[in-house]
Amino acid sequence: MEIRHLRCFLAVAEELHFARAAERLHIDQSPLSRTIKELEEELGAHLFIRTTRSTQLTRAGRLFLEHVPRIFAALDQARDSVKSAANGFHGQLRIALSDGVTPSRLPALLARCREEDPEVEIRLFEVPLSQQIKGLHSDLYDAGFSMADDVGDGILVAPAWEDEVMVAVPARHPVLAYRRVPLEEVLRYPLVLGDPAACEGHARQIDRILRKQKLEPMIVQHVTSYDLMMTFVSAGIALGLAGAAHITASRDPGVIARPLAGKQPLLTTYLLRRDKEPSEMLTRFVERVGCIDEADTTDDS
Repeated sequence: MEIRHLRCFLAVAEELHFARAAERLHIDQSPLSRTIKELEEELGAHLFIRTTRSTQLTRAGRLFLEHVPRIFAALDQARDSVKSAANGFHGQLRIALSDGVTPSRLPALLARCREEDPEVEIRLFEVPLSQQIKGLHSDLYDAGFSMADDVGDGILVAPAWEDEVMVAVPARHPVLAYRRVPLEEVLRYPLVLGDPAACEGHARQIDRILRKQKLEPMIVQHVTSYDLMMTFVSAGIALGLAGAAHITASRDPGVIARPLAGKQPLLTTYLLRRDKEPSEMLTRFVERVGCIDEADTTDDS
């Protein structure tokens, strides 16, 4: 099995169309079909069901597709490791970011890592939560940040930092009459929230906050990015609920952040890593995560 077999399989599996896959690979359709046939013969299984109208993955093809992207990710990381060594770094930490993590502590954490461990390169990967979990299990990532704490066996989860939940409010909106907005008042208006599929942990934490109220939220849109959430808010279409850092990062003059009334709800970002003995580099990184949060708490007080 050669890399070209995997590239051809991945193109067809993603396009589900041989002609489009061949165009994407800049080859003719005939050699593409031969390559797929070679791969199927080597594996001893059909990977595609092909008719005159459609191309679909077989069960074996779907199972194979779960592994192939990780092979290419491992190859990319091997290439990056060589480049890292050539650039003078003596080690590398691969950190996954998923699930709409609040960015409040991340810049300070990375700055401290660079200051205290300048010979270690930190590489960040923005991936879906499911991919982060698979990558931690298969050693594609050394650690990751997520807002979900229910990630299954074999993964250690620890709180990394917390952020205040705030309301993103359009300029000249009635709730601006409140310095601290009651949650029941927020629920009188349409909301734009993070997509549960793209921001699973964030959406789950927000949902727990909303479920404490008797009113059912009026959700007009689920979005996959906080920039888009702030666009909806700035346009006056809805209120948003997000971490203070997310709202601040938008820098949209049409969006005003207001705290919630009563006991302030918090969003928790978690540090995830595989349940095994960590390397010295990873141990120092985990220690810094705790120190960054403690330092910020001390500053706030």
